[in-house]
Amino acid sequence: MRAAGTPPQGHGAAAGPAATPQRADWTIDQGWERYSAAEHAVWKRLFERQCRLLPGRACEEFVRGMRALPIGADQIPDFRRLSEVLLRHTGWQVVAVPGLVPDEVFFDHLAKRQFPAGNFLRRPDQLDYLAEPDVFHDVFGHVPMLMNPALADYMQAYGEGGRRAQSLGVLANLSRVYWYTVEFGLVQEPGGLRIYGSGIASSFRESVFCLQDPSPNRLRFALERVMRTGYRIDDFQETYFVIHDLAELLELARVDFGPVYDQVRGKPEYQPGQVLSSDQVIHRGSGSYHGAKRRS
Repeated sequence: MRAAGTPPQGHGAAAGPAATPQRADWTIDQGWERYSAAEHAVWKRLFERQCRLLPGRACEEFVRGMRALPIGADQIPDFRRLSEVLLRHTGWQVVAVPGLVPDEVFFDHLAKRQFPAGNFLRRPDQLDYLAEPDVFHDVFGHVPMLMNPALADYMQAYGEGGRRAQSLGVLANLSRVYWYTVEFGLVQEPGGLRIYGSGIASSFRESVFCLQDPSPNRLRFALERVMRTGYRIDDFQETYFVIHDLAELLELARVDFGPVYDQVRGKPEYQPGQVLSSDQVIHRGSGSYHGAKRRS
C-alpha cells in the first residue's frame, strides 16, 4: 500500500538521502536497462499472483486498462512504452521519481497529467508490504485506471486542487479523499462490489480482505464524511467507501471544494472504523480483525 503518512503529509516527504532530487521536479530516469534478472523475477512473481486474485474482484475498467497497456508478467514495464499508450488515450504520462516526493511536487505532476512512479522494486522478503510505493504499486495498481477518462480527469483535478488545499490549511481533508478513492476505493458494479483503488489492487492480502472479510465497514461515499475520516497507513482499512460508478469521480472533479472546506474546517474527525447514524451502510463490519489486534 502507499505509505502516504498521516495527514497533512498525504503524499509523503522525501524518502531520505537517496531521494535528493536530481531535477527541480524530482524526476529521474527510470533506468529500465539497469533492472536485474532478479528484479524482473520479483515483478513476475508479484504480477502473476495478483492476476490470479483479481478476476471477479477488480472493476471492469481496471481489467480493460491492463489489457490495453504494455504490462506483462515477464518484465518490469518500461515507462516510455506505457506513456506512449496513455498519451493516446487520456493524455497522461508516467514519470520516474526516487520514492515519496513532497506534496507540492506530487500535485504539480498530477495537474500536468504526469503520474510520478517509484522506479525501484521491493525485495523478495517484502512481497506483502512495503512502507513506500514502488514500481509494482505505482504501475500495476495505478496506471491501468489512468486509461479511464473519468479517473484520468479526476486525478488531474486533484492535482490542481492540492495547492489550494495547502494554502487554506485543509490538505489533511483533501488527502483523505484521495486515500479513500484512488488508493482504497470500491465501486458498485452489476456483479457486486469491485476494486478500483490502487492500494487494494496491488495488495495480495487486502484485495481479498476488502471484499470478503466480515470485519471492515463498507459505506456509501459521501464527500464531507470522507474528509473528516481518518485512515490506516499501517494495516488494512477499517472502512471502505463505495461509489456508484466511475462517472461519480468525474462529477467530484467538478465540485467547488471551497464551501466543503468551510463545512469541515475545525470539526472533529471520525475514527477509521466509526459508523454514523447518517451513513448509508452497505455492510456493517464486525470490527473483529482490528479489535483482535488491539487486544493482543
